[in-house]
Amino acid sequence: MEVAVARPQRWDQPFGEAALRDADLEQLLDLEPFRSIDPAGFPPTLPLRELLRNDTRLVHCTAGDVVVREGDYGHSAFLILRGQVRVVLSGLAGEPLAREPRQPASWLAAMKRVWRRPHLPEVRDSAGVTPSDQRLRNGDAANGTLPRVFVQDVPRLLEGAESVVLDAGEMFGELAALTRSQRAATVLAEGEAVLLEIRWQGLRDLMHRTDALRQHVERLYRQNSLRVHLRETPLLADLTPQQLQRVADATIFQQHGHFDWQSGFQATVDRLPGDAIVDEPLIVEEGLPCDGLLLIRSGFARQSRRYGAGHRTLAYLGRGKAFGLAEAVDAATGVEAPWNYSLRALGYVDVLRIPAAALAEFVLPHVPIARLDELLIEERQAARALEPPVADDGVDQGLLEFLVERRLINGQQAMLIDLDRCTRCDDCVRACAATHDNNPRFVRQGVRYQSLMATNACMHCVDPVCMIGCPTAAIHRDAATGIVRIDDPTCIGCATCANTCPYENIRMVEIRDRRGAVLTDEQTRQPLAKATKCDMCLDLPGGPACQQACPHDALVRLDLGNLGELSKWTGR
Repeated sequence: MEVAVARPQRWDQPFGEAALRDADLEQLLDLEPFRSIDPAGFPPTLPLRELLRNDTRLVHCTAGDVVVREGDYGHSAFLILRGQVRVVLSGLAGEPLAREPRQPASWLAAMKRVWRRPHLPEVRDSAGVTPSDQRLRNGDAANGTLPRVFVQDVPRLLEGAESVVLDAGEMFGELAALTRSQRAATVLAEGEAVLLEIRWQGLRDLMHRTDALRQHVERLYRQNSLRVHLRETPLLADLTPQQLQRVADATIFQQHGHFDWQSGFQATVDRLPGDAIVDEPLIVEEGLPCDGLLLIRSGFARQSRRYGAGHRTLAYLGRGKAFGLAEAVDAATGVEAPWNYSLRALGYVDVLRIPAAALAEFVLPHVPIARLDELLIEERQAARALEPPVADDGVDQGLLEFLVERRLINGQQAMLIDLDRCTRCDDCVRACAATHDNNPRFVRQGVRYQSLMATNACMHCVDPVCMIGCPTAAIHRDAATGIVRIDDPTCIGCATCANTCPYENIRMVEIRDRRGAVLTDEQTRQPLAKATKCDMCLDLPGGPACQQACPHDALVRLDLGNLGELSKWTGR
């Protein structure tokens, strides 16, 4: 039996509860930067007017409203239409904005969910209902505001904090939205303000088709967010705001690799071990003169050293890590300093380069000698820990190469199975199916290193490239936990995320109504499909059902960026 329904489209569900009104849209098109954008640069399938109508929403704020909170994952950018906001860069007093821990469902609620689950797999309501978490992301339909967090005593909160005020026409939140990363600062409304929130799919399309907006975003990052990143670097942590601004003005932005690196990923991993490094974009090369300190802004980079006729991977560096401190200090003091290691892009990497001349003029004169010596000693100790035969935190060289070559270091919640302990009982698969309407959200297979298998289950990546092409924001991060989730009513079944995932951890499944009829496209009569994947059983008491069900302690969910945690588990 089949039921024909209309295939979901990108803008069936706008960003807000309703699409932008014509009057609001006309006012928006009369403002910069949209006034300078040529509509002819957009294809008929993606017109500028419809993009702004459906991928944006108006947010009304009052004094003390928290617009974004540092540490939350961002899915959108904000353009100030009227009023002002204050960006708190550092020094927020106390923890008045601390997150309440997510409360998992009670055992009774979990049992009710089991009792009410459909008898058939992948049952959907053909009409589609917006769930509560989607309404939360879309805000309050009554007045067009976001779910409100309000700070009453703003002066006390900001006492001693470093902050900047942004006025109408300025934008914030774009970096977190585009890089699928955490917010770098907290933003508060200074008074009555109207903001245009642009979900990242729309922002990406706008930036792709107009250089003006891309340059605008980079200028704003240099003005408002760069100092936050620089202050997180220990060498720069004690500089005054004025000194830090001089460093920021001298900092050079660099990009290496490809933003859509996943497109050629499989061809890379199919090569012989160690060969993939040849094709990785070189950021700096061992033995060449050092010209400054490098900071990783986003992405991953491989740190390696020549070994025989090839290269040995020593570590990988992610967001917030520094590279080449000792060499940069020598170069800044006039000593000839070649790079001790090579650094290559794993996929796509944003790098901040602080020239040696800027270190010499703006940094070293203001850092106490004792503090500088301490930092150099820490780096030398870390470098010694990287040398063979042990790479880092007890993880053997072969396993480290495996994690880097396969780019599994991207996984924050990777599923590993110890095949020496696993009896192939499939209790994990059955538990997952029981939790997800009779259909498991992972496959007990995957790539192997010796007795370890990285299973085909969503890893909830640091850099979830599956989100890059999603046209509706159906695949998104949970703002507080970072777990990557799929909002089923918003998913249009385009399979972009499934095709984009480099690890083959997202599957497309045919869907049914509650009577068991397969839902088909009323035009093509082909079955409709939806994207499915692991959601970490986020609302289930006790955590992931697969891990809880394993009777032999053979299965674990791990952050593969934490090599110490991995070493502890493998060394049991």
